[in-house]
Parts: sequence; structure tokens; C-alpha cells
Amino acid sequence: MKVAVVGATGMVGEVMLKVLEERNFPVTELIPVASERSLGKKITFKGKDYNVVVLETAVSMKPDIALFSAGGGTSLEWAPKFAEVGTTVVDNSSAWRMDPTKKLVVPEINAAELTKDDKIIANPNCSTIQLVMALNPLHKKYKMKRVVISTYQSVSGTGVKAVRQLENEIAGVEGEMAYPYPIGRNALPHCDVFEDNGYTKEEMKLAREPQKIMNDKSFSVSATAVRIPTAGGHSESVNVEFENDFDLAEVRKLLHETPGVVVQDNTDTNTYPMPIFAHDKDEVFVGRIRRDETQPNTLNMWIVADNLRKGAATNTVQIAEYLVENNLV
Repeated sequence: MKVAVVGATGMVGEVMLKVLEERNFPVTELIPVASERSLGKKITFKGKDYNVVVLETAVSMKPDIALFSAGGGTSLEWAPKFAEVGTTVVDNSSAWRMDPTKKLVVPEINAAELTKDDKIIANPNCSTIQLVMALNPLHKKYKMKRVVISTYQSVSGTGVKAVRQLENEIAGVEGEMAYPYPIGRNALPHCDVFEDNGYTKEEMKLAREPQKIMNDKSFSVSATAVRIPTAGGHSESVNVEFENDFDLAEVRKLLHETPGVVVQDNTDTNTYPMPIFAHDKDEVFVGRIRRDETQPNTLNMWIVADNLRKGAATNTVQIAEYLVENNLV
């Protein structure tokens, strides 16, 4: 199994390599790929050194699978070139997510839709992944009508430049700014760029992607996405209105029985999800589960996950694992 990791020297790429190693993915030959700036660098994987190559070289090596985390422009240009030589691409950017000809996959929910013909597969937005992991079992049981979500997103979701900005601010050092304002001791209601409707791209991803993943447009999602000064992990306050009423004990049981979801919900012991505890873990954590007392059939909950792992790298590797296990590559 010849595996290319495109964007291998970036934040998500480094986590992808770590996850591939941890999960013992069957890599016989690793092809770490990055821009010309990183050409000649070495990547250590399972105790062996590999030279970083550029995209053109990687395509000529015809990998079985290419895991992409190198930005939308790179994916739009290069994913089809890999697909042309028979490589199956799993892309972590937003480039292909809403393309009607491409599958948008969270393995626990819709991996069964994948076939050998799917040569470019989209990985959803990090905030979307943790949201649908918790919503999917509840939607099946109670049928969602409307979801209102506010996010509290880590600076790591923006990238290494944003992490450095936060670190510099904490240290009192002037440096390059990833955001238009300071992020330390602040909250920016501004994730990604603003669209004509006044929402950001991040907020519109949260509105559109769940419907595609769950193959259902009968519910709607309204989002406000906020960047906060945490180094890792995204949190979400979620309000869900259902067609049918629910029992809170049954809701907790449904979530508890959902693979990849961990319920942390005991106010007597101050047990609830937090980014500091989700760090470096692959599960999606759900707590603060309670009835919205202002209207019928409506639930509030709090969802947290490591955005670089389940929100990006781990979900990508899980898609690759499904492809291998089902002889789709």
C-alpha cells in the first residue's frame, strides 16, 4: 500500500502521519509531499526516514491512496491528476465538499456509500464532523427540524500562523498577525471570510455539509462561528428542535451507544466536555444534555472534539481504512 500524504509538513499533515502510525495503517511505502520550500526535508515514519517530494514527483509514483491537507487551490488542481493515474484521493480541504459528483464522508455515518469509482472523496469541515457525529443518531430517532449552533473554535483551526500569534500574545512578543485583531483575551466572531449574506464560509459549511452527509434536506442549520484563544479543540453549543418528543435518559443512551461518541454529562461532579480533555483524542465528547424549556421537543447540548484529529486527520485516515478493508482501492 503506497500512501502519499500531501501537505506532510503542515499542522494537519503531521497529525495524519501520527495517526497513520498509531493506527498501524498498512503503509508499505510512504510518499511525503509538500511545496518546493520543503523539498529535500526528511520525514520520519515508523523509525524510517523518507524524503519530502513535490506534487509532480508524487503523481509519477502512482500511490494507491493520497491523503490531502494542502489547501483548496492545491486540491482543485492536483487531486484530479492523482485520480487520473488511479490514485484514490481523500481530501481534507473544502474544495470538493459540495461538489455533487463527490461523496462527503464521515465513516461512522455514510462510508457505505463509497465505491471503487470514487477517486476523489471529500473530508468534511472539522466543526461539521463533530456536530453530525452527535446529531445523526438523534435525527434517526426523533427527526430534526432545526439546529442552531454557536462554535468556540481553536486557533489551530486557522493554522500554525494563528497558533504563533496566540503564543506571541501570551509571551508579550510582537509578531505576524493571522487575525485582524488580537486573539488572546478575546473572542472573534469571524471564522473564514464573510459571504454576501453576512455569514462566514465556516458558518455556511455548517449549514450545508450536514444535509449532504446525512443525505437529508428536511432539517436546517443556522450557525455562528467564533474563534477563541485555545490552542486545540473545538466546542459547540447546539440547540436542536425535533419533530418528535424525546426522553433525556434515552438521548444519553443513544449517544452512549454511538461508536466514536463519549457522553460526559454529570453536573453533580462537574463532568462535561472541555477542549483540554479532548486533546489528542479521537472521540467526540457530548455533555450538558438538557431540555430547552422555552419550546417543545427541543434539546440543548455541548459538543467538543480535537479539531486536528477527528475533525481532520483521524477522519481522513478512517476513510482510507474503510477503503482498504472493503477492497475499494
